[in-house]
Amino acid sequence: MSFVPYALARPFLFSLDPETAHELTLHALAGMQGTPLQLAYCAGRVDDPIELAGLTFPNRVGLAAGLDKNARCIDGLGAMGFGFVEVGTVTPLAQTGNPKPRMFRLPKAEALINRLGFNNEGLDAFIANVKRSFLYRQRQNPAASKMSPMLLGLNIGKNAATPIEDATDDYLTCLDGVYPYADYVTLNISSPNTKNLRALQSDEALDSLLGAIAQRREALNQQHGKRVPIFVKIAPDLDQTQLQMIADTLQHHRMDGVVATNTTLSREAVTGLPHATEAGGLSGAPLLALSNRIITQLRSALGQRFPIIGVGGILSADDAVSKIKAGADVVQVYTGLIYKGPKLVKQAAISIKNSRANA
Repeated sequence: MSFVPYALARPFLFSLDPETAHELTLHALAGMQGTPLQLAYCAGRVDDPIELAGLTFPNRVGLAAGLDKNARCIDGLGAMGFGFVEVGTVTPLAQTGNPKPRMFRLPKAEALINRLGFNNEGLDAFIANVKRSFLYRQRQNPAASKMSPMLLGLNIGKNAATPIEDATDDYLTCLDGVYPYADYVTLNISSPNTKNLRALQSDEALDSLLGAIAQRREALNQQHGKRVPIFVKIAPDLDQTQLQMIADTLQHHRMDGVVATNTTLSREAVTGLPHATEAGGLSGAPLLALSNRIITQLRSALGQRFPIIGVGGILSADDAVSKIKAGADVVQVYTGLIYKGPKLVKQAAISIKNSRANA
């Protein structure tokens, strides 16, 4: 059980530049994971399993990609009570991302703007970190633990220097690399911070990309003797026609699920606030309604059985429940963890479990 309230650490962290605070937190988590110091923030995992895409999710609250881009803190993050953790986005080659400053807090709106740009250490370092995690070793010897292991999602993207017409090559390179180590893989085609990346959500580009991914997955299935589910992460800034096209393409190529949504380019909810005009993707509380609308429309377009991971704007247990009611099967948090701390994970998992029991 956690014995250090996040409320004591937050003022210090919020006194720092957002990216400095982010890196300091990850460094601390990496050093504390697997040691008694982990008790400072760990929490028991709520048991609320669900079967999705051939996987058993131990509970319905996960960590969204973006917080741990290099897979340095898988076990430390897992100790917060998540049912699943998604790390990345990783690209084939290391890259520094966009120029700093590139992260901005909007505390009055409980929001963040970032334009990091897939800054990461590259595929080889990412895989090495995954292989070092206890979670990976536990999956190799599941009899050593009485609990079902937390699931691990690996999120992949393209290098900024790769022309958009060659993007598929980067995704295939990453898929080849992460496939043996992932419980599921997410294709990030929706970050607003890599030039032209969102063009991959258009009809012909998406059809071509997912066709190549589906073909490669079949080969990897034969090579490794297992079928790894593939999810696709989409933007919230889509209209009904675009969503229907995406839904049809996901089903045509037999993708296993969708992650809805990434950050938004909209600034309607934060107009006039400091940093509101900064370029990048907006996350946090202002994204909740927009993300929920996309989830509801996707559920209508995809039917009741297609897996949806709902993410965007969860800063309370009620927010998490709202995602489930909108049509998500499971949810992810990121910005809410920064504003509310690790307690949000267990609170959300309990509320989702209770809401289902009382439905």
